[in-house]
Amino acid sequence: MAGAGTDELLTRARELLAAHPVVDGHNDLPWALREQVRYDLSRRDLAADQSAYLHTDLPRMRAGGVGAQFWSVYVTTSLTGDGAVCACLEQIDVVRQFTDRWSGELRAACTADDMEAARAEGRIASLMGAEGGHSIGNSLATLRALYQLGVRYMTLTHNDTIDWADSATDEPRHDGLSAFGEEVVREMNRLGMLVDLSHVAASTMRDALRVSEAPVLFSHSSARAVCDHPRNIPDDVLEALPGNGGVAMATFVPKFVLPAAVEWTAAADENMRAHGLHHLNTGPRAMEIHRAFEAEHPRPVATAATVADHLDHMRETAGIDHIGIGGDYDGTAFTPDRLDDVAGYPHLVAELLARRWSQADLAKLTWHNAVRVLREAEGVARDLQQRRGPSIATIDQLDG
Repeated sequence: MAGAGTDELLTRARELLAAHPVVDGHNDLPWALREQVRYDLSRRDLAADQSAYLHTDLPRMRAGGVGAQFWSVYVTTSLTGDGAVCACLEQIDVVRQFTDRWSGELRAACTADDMEAARAEGRIASLMGAEGGHSIGNSLATLRALYQLGVRYMTLTHNDTIDWADSATDEPRHDGLSAFGEEVVREMNRLGMLVDLSHVAASTMRDALRVSEAPVLFSHSSARAVCDHPRNIPDDVLEALPGNGGVAMATFVPKFVLPAAVEWTAAADENMRAHGLHHLNTGPRAMEIHRAFEAEHPRPVATAATVADHLDHMRETAGIDHIGIGGDYDGTAFTPDRLDDVAGYPHLVAELLARRWSQADLAKLTWHNAVRVLREAEGVARDLQQRRGPSIATIDQLDG
């Protein structure tokens, strides 16, 4: 998007977002708060500009036209068992804390109706998604407890393969889902918790689509045909989404959307490890190391047009009713040009307007598809709860 008409397109984009705001599928603010200030909200006033530390604060969410946010209650895979469960509960707790503290701007939401009510009130719907099935400690009762606490999706894996599901970025052990993994999907369907297939292996995606009786979600994944990274979605899976009813939410992470960034990121990650830091660390020291590396090795820069290329392909392959947006803000060290933080969504919408996307299509992308998928999952859950009770299966029983 460049040249004459740019200002007009941005004005139109902001007008559209005022009516049909963004439902963003994934934001790692809770983990950033854990890492930076150990959940001390007095040190990160989200009602004020936090751009020195974070991609996210409430004024920039307003500027970006955000109407609903799924906060990731992420837990690193270095934590397992009870430690992972405890950390996930702490993540849930901080979302509740900041939703309550800034309730004039945020409204706690667990249902599609809650999302619509927040929009009607002019508040941002505040939802939660658990990133990584290791957070349930191989316990379906713990899964149910997370649902009762407000978690409305669970990403089946993070970067590592777990006891019952293969990750996209680790060695496979199950050829997708184990028998217990399939039972996890069925229990999520019964609860009304969305099955999130970002981060999982393609075999896991296909198994989950075969098993799931409810629409699935990709909270922050783009198109593998456009950028051949294992974190992205193969075309056959995108083509299967209409039959399932699910939604794939394109991410902004440069190493997942820009082919030239893949090799550069691998080198940058290795540099982080050489300095004794985890490659996903986005703390102040980590960012200093990143910037020093970037000064000597110029970084390929993604743009709003890069993300739009993925959305064009995803719309063509899955259909307009099955796509959305999941920026992954505060979960990535680098962001595309003009999508620097949560204020950037109008630039993406303006780029799509320049590509002749209709207002009706854009309204589906930003708001309606995400609300619809949660509402349909709720309907499936009501039906399933009439036919079966909570599963008491264990991983030992099903996987031996």
